Amino acid sequence: MQVKDIMTAAPVCISDAATLKDAHLLMQHRGVRHLPVIGETDGQYKGILTHKKMVSTLVTVLNKYGQGGLDRKERMTSVAELMDAGSDTISDDEPLSVVVDFFIENKLGCLPVLGSDHKVIGIVTSSDFVKLCKRLLQK
Repeated sequence: MQVKDIMTAAPVCISDAATLKDAHLLMQHRGVRHLPVIGETDGQYKGILTHKKMVSTLVTVLNKYGQGGLDRKERMTSVAELMDAGSDTISDDEPLSVVVDFFIENKLGCLPVLGSDHKVIGIVTSSDFVKLCKRLLQK
C-alpha cells in the first residue's frame, strides 16, 4: 500500500497570511487538528500548524495576559509565526511503511503530502491509520 491509498486528499489548508484566530476558527468549524500552511501568492507548501502547537500557545498567552489579551494576541499573530516551517513532507507514491516509521520515530501525527509542484495534494494522519486498521479488521 502507498500513501495515496489512505491519505485525505485535498485537505483543509490555511494561508501563511492568516491569523491565529483564523486558524482557531477553521480548526473548530472543519474539525481538523492539522493545517498545512500554503503561500498566499503561490499556493505552495510553507509549513504545518498543529492543534497541539496552537493550544499550547493560546494557554501560554491566556495565563500571561488573560482573556482580553488572548483575543488581541490571536488577531495579531500570523500563522507564519507559529507554523513549523521545517516539517517533513511525503509524496503520494511512498509506501506506508515509511509513514509508520516516521510516526514512530518522531511522535508526530501527520505528514503533508506534496505533488511535484510543491503544492499540498493530501495529508496522512495517525487517524488515517486507525481507519485502515478498522477496514482490515472487518475483512
